[in-house]
Amino acid sequence: MRAIVRASAPILVIALAACGTDPAPGPTEQIVVREPGEATVPNVEAEDSLITIGKAAFNTCIACHGIEKGGANKIGPNLYGIIGQVAGAAEGFSYSEALASSGITWTKEELDSYIANPAAKVPGTTMMAGAITDAERREAIIAYLDSVSAN
Repeated sequence: MRAIVRASAPILVIALAACGTDPAPGPTEQIVVREPGEATVPNVEAEDSLITIGKAAFNTCIACHGIEKGGANKIGPNLYGIIGQVAGAAEGFSYSEALASSGITWTKEELDSYIANPAAKVPGTTMMAGAITDAERREAIIAYLDSVSAN
């Protein structure tokens, strides 16, 4: 049996059962889909999937940003361990005055807002190529950044 669960109000559960006479059901597969910013029920498989999606989505960022521990800066700073860091404070990178003086600490919410529209979040920033308008894609990228930094 395969169940698809959408974790939003109201909770919608659709169960699809295979035809047959076997009284013992097979394994159940659960897919959790949620709205960005919604509280979640812990689900390791869903989190792994989000991280996998984020890793693929981060490929558009890799030309400017590295993510390896101790890795070099590129056009943009290395993003390893970014969550919890003060904006514009990573060693060895020359930040714009706007970002360096922004007072932002990179939480998941601050990163989401910034990569949605860097110039609107921090007028005068030099990151102009980063606007990612898709909220689910941003969420996946941030989950990936967080997962890599946790290693």
